[in-house]
Amino acid sequence: MGPGGVVAIIQGRMGSSRLPGKLLMEVMKRPLLSYQIERLRLNKWITQIVVATTTNTKDDPVVECAHGEQVQVYRGSEYDVLDRYYQAAKTFSAEHVIRLTGDCPLIDIDTCDRILNEYFTTGLDYVRTGESFAEGLDCEIMSFEALECSWMRAKLKSEREHVTLYIRNHTEQFAIRIVENETDDSKYRITIDEEADFHVVKAIFNSLYTQENPYFGIEAIKKFLNANPDIYALNANIIRNEGLLKSLVKDQIVIE
Repeated sequence: MGPGGVVAIIQGRMGSSRLPGKLLMEVMKRPLLSYQIERLRLNKWITQIVVATTTNTKDDPVVECAHGEQVQVYRGSEYDVLDRYYQAAKTFSAEHVIRLTGDCPLIDIDTCDRILNEYFTTGLDYVRTGESFAEGLDCEIMSFEALECSWMRAKLKSEREHVTLYIRNHTEQFAIRIVENETDDSKYRITIDEEADFHVVKAIFNSLYTQENPYFGIEAIKKFLNANPDIYALNANIIRNEGLLKSLVKDQIVIE
């Protein structure tokens, strides 16, 4: 069991530019956010789960879903996601903040455990998964102090939109570590940014999820995708972290 005040904050809103409403798209008559919360509940380190969405009325259904799953909600800025995260962490007295995004419904508990164990045994400010993990297993944890420092100092638009980018950009200020996987699983994509991603994730849930055995990890997912190359191929050509790359381009335009 980890220290108290380990709050998992899932950011998500209905107004995604590439796939609006992806957070609540349904598989087997359940929204994806519901599956993500169900999986996170299996993690023994987490003391509280919070959904951080926006004050936009479009996000009222996100609030309803979160409350239906009996987790807390914080509503804040739509585009200053760093402020939304910070205020959520402050509101719920987080000492350690696990950042997750609502487009990762297949979050892997063992992967989260590795990141959290690394963080708590080393006393670092920030630890995250590297790109050798499958896209969709993204997990990062930071101290509340590191988040607060970022909130106070981040000025670039990209650093306000992407919560931990200020920390990543300022390694002279923070003790950070990127944990890499034992195998290079970067070719697997189980996140949801595009319509094709949804079809892949839906196929995985339809095949592997059962009421008797609701949790399955990345090894089972890889096995399924390897055995079904037609499904694997549906989203294999989508660029990783496309949203972040677009934000960085916008920064350059503003600077120059």
